[in-house]
Amino acid sequence: MNLGYACINLTLSKHTPKISTNRGMIKKTFLEKGLNYAGELSLLNVKDLLTILKWNVDNGFSFFRVSSEVFPWSSQYKLTELPQYLEIQSILKNIGKFIRKNKLRITSHPGPFNVLVSPNISVVNNTYLDLEMHGNFFDLLGLDRTTYNKINIHCNGVYGDKKSAMERFCLNYKNLPLSVKSRLTVENDDKESMYSVKDLMYIHEKIGIPIVFDFHHHKFCTGGLSEKEALLLALSTWPKDITPVVHYSESKSLHENDDKIKLQAHSDYIYSLPERYGFDFDIMVEAKSKELSIMPFINNK
Repeated sequence: MNLGYACINLTLSKHTPKISTNRGMIKKTFLEKGLNYAGELSLLNVKDLLTILKWNVDNGFSFFRVSSEVFPWSSQYKLTELPQYLEIQSILKNIGKFIRKNKLRITSHPGPFNVLVSPNISVVNNTYLDLEMHGNFFDLLGLDRTTYNKINIHCNGVYGDKKSAMERFCLNYKNLPLSVKSRLTVENDDKESMYSVKDLMYIHEKIGIPIVFDFHHHKFCTGGLSEKEALLLALSTWPKDITPVVHYSESKSLHENDDKIKLQAHSDYIYSLPERYGFDFDIMVEAKSKELSIMPFINNK
């Protein structure tokens, strides 16, 4: 079992200068400063990615979700168009060697604007662009084109007809490059009207992509299944030679005894790890305190 955290290292972000892979800019700045500035920020981000991964290795973390903000406004250009591309490419190649040497598991979770179920072709085309960037990024790192290095998304919409929406997902999936298709996974939602693990089996059976089980989300969208039943169903969709990934978080509202906070909101820390029911899987912890939230569990492994 590997425990992981997502995107930001709070310990390093307090350093001066700050260590971060999320340097970005508003669109106005991008339009004014263009590709050269986007490349400058991207170069700083990839350099700091190596710093974060080295910290992870030194502190016993072997599972990490990379930020989707490494390349600012990447939907507006191809990575090869950045003036600093060759230097970025060289650094990412070295990071890939570090990842393989230290047997790290690296994944990503592109944002909610990625909507393969959308009936709006412009939304789908933008989704293609963003997912292709993630696939290219992982290729530059030399990561396996398998779901060991998953690119995970939600369906992000029902549009009045869940089955038709899932059909669009499957149809649009076919237009994705292999760098994405080979790594893509889909995750259950935290609203009853959205997609449970049971719903997502329709997509899995059509195109074969694995389902990432989110323990916290399942509490709000069960599909009529118990936690154990839904977990087992999701795990069954993964290739036999790849350890599945699950997501785990706890309710901020319950932690802070504050009913003004949505029950679905993620807590800062976690009190425990999820029940494993005898199954093997890697756990991505989605707590707001990032690496600090799982340090006690890493130290007690």
